[in-house]
Amino acid sequence: MAAKYKVVKEGIKSSIISGKFQVNEKIDSESELMRLHNVSRHTVRKAVEDLVRDGWLFKKQGAGTFCAERDTLPFSPPLNGKNIAVITTYFSDYIFPSIIRGIEKHLSESGYQMTVFSTNNDLDQERRCLESVISQQFDGLIIEPTKSALPNPNINYYLDLERLNIPYLMINAYYEELEPPHLIADDFEGGYLQAEHLLNLNHRGIIGFFKNDDAQGSKRMKGFIQAHRDKKIPVKPDSIIAYSTEDKNVKPMIELKERLKSISSVPTAIVCYNDELALKLLDALREHKLTVPDDISIIGFDDSILSLASEVKFTTISHPKEKMGLQAAELIHQMIINKNKVKLTVMESVTYKTKLIIRNSTAPYASKVNTSIQSI
Repeated sequence: MAAKYKVVKEGIKSSIISGKFQVNEKIDSESELMRLHNVSRHTVRKAVEDLVRDGWLFKKQGAGTFCAERDTLPFSPPLNGKNIAVITTYFSDYIFPSIIRGIEKHLSESGYQMTVFSTNNDLDQERRCLESVISQQFDGLIIEPTKSALPNPNINYYLDLERLNIPYLMINAYYEELEPPHLIADDFEGGYLQAEHLLNLNHRGIIGFFKNDDAQGSKRMKGFIQAHRDKKIPVKPDSIIAYSTEDKNVKPMIELKERLKSISSVPTAIVCYNDELALKLLDALREHKLTVPDDISIIGFDDSILSLASEVKFTTISHPKEKMGLQAAELIHQMIINKNKVKLTVMESVTYKTKLIIRNSTAPYASKVNTSIQSI
């Protein structure tokens, strides 16, 4: 456990970085800091003295303690050499190793070191990652935004990056209020292709599972709906199932099992937010003695290694993965080189076309009630 004065110290630094205290603005009094952190006056004074020594704060005799000028702040600990921070929602599984591999390839060739952070798609963890990037003087940042479909409480940190002239770009999604340079797959197109493929196979009982706190899920859902509209096929009210990061391992399985309990509501096909979900739902189908694609078709997204992980090879939608990582590294490199010459804008952003990859998890719908479903 960190010493109490260090906890107070980090709390004050966090308030400075987030913009709670502006340059030359008086910070909380000793009494307020004691109450806020539930510590002694001695602990608060030690934390403040450290921050004064490190250049974060300065004191005025008889007036109090104030936030120092941050453009010349002697951040600690400084990094040596050329360093790029990469913040992803996850990095140990799924498509992220491929993205990071692409980033690392270009950065290492250009003489940069890479430090990878993970937010686990948690906004508080994203804030802590951004504080590290700012306080350690990284040369640039590549970030996958956290819960990109929701209002973000960390916007001030991105504005701080801009004020400190630290270039950053976003991958897989982006915060629209910031309009940063970004590299994304065309998620609307991908969601459209998923639904269109199944509709062309004569499926009408299609249900779609979409993650609703990431922009990718919202756009894929929009594509799903538009494909139905273009085919003049109504979207049934209960055919869209939205879930969040927190319930991604539970809600989709519960919802699917509920639909499999009644013959009248059994879907003929399933659209999945990604391949990871498709693999989990495949287990639920097995439990009900349903086979893919004979009884139900299922389609994923991302063309990840998981799409080939079982005996059922998933029809899926392409994702640029390593190419995205490589181009993100190239772009952040150019942004660093040009940061004092020209401001890069959304015009430098990239949207990758998607394509349908057909495997053996989808098949034409035969209008019959099969014996597997009757036995549920």
